[in-house]
Amino acid sequence: MKSHELFRTLLEDCNAKQLAGQMCLSTSIIYKWAEPATEGGSGTLNPLDRVVQLMQSTDSKTIAQWICEQAGGFYVKNPRPLRKTSHSAVIATNKIVQEFAHMLSLVASAAVDNSIAAEESGEIRDRWERVKSATEEFVNCCEQGNFDDIHPRSIEPEKERASKS
Repeated sequence: MKSHELFRTLLEDCNAKQLAGQMCLSTSIIYKWAEPATEGGSGTLNPLDRVVQLMQSTDSKTIAQWICEQAGGFYVKNPRPLRKTSHSAVIATNKIVQEFAHMLSLVASAAVDNSIAAEESGEIRDRWERVKSATEEFVNCCEQGNFDDIHPRSIEPEKERASKS
């Protein structure tokens, strides 16, 4: 779905004038967002298109993650297109279990003194976010019956993380 089509759909359920008032904008700009922003068109680049431009310009997915958090969710990147390989489900399963074990190890290390500091909490959150992404990718590969994309990548191993500290 294109961004202007999403705006058109949104305007079916909400009042453009009320939305414009809440956003301190003119009603006409709200309607222009619901039109294609082409050279010959009357639409204008809408906030969704600008967010995409910002992500492309910065080459950062943290913007998408932040938006998802604002909506009470979590951003999970789609895996690359799958290709047929000979990698097995057993190897892929072992990898996802290992990634989860690394996260549990981090939790156990942080909690050993019966207190979790803010820095430790941040590390746990970062690891958990990576485990969720890896798990989503694993499930997607399971659904596709192809585990090739799981093998070349990994969540930062504990040794590498420890050496960065």
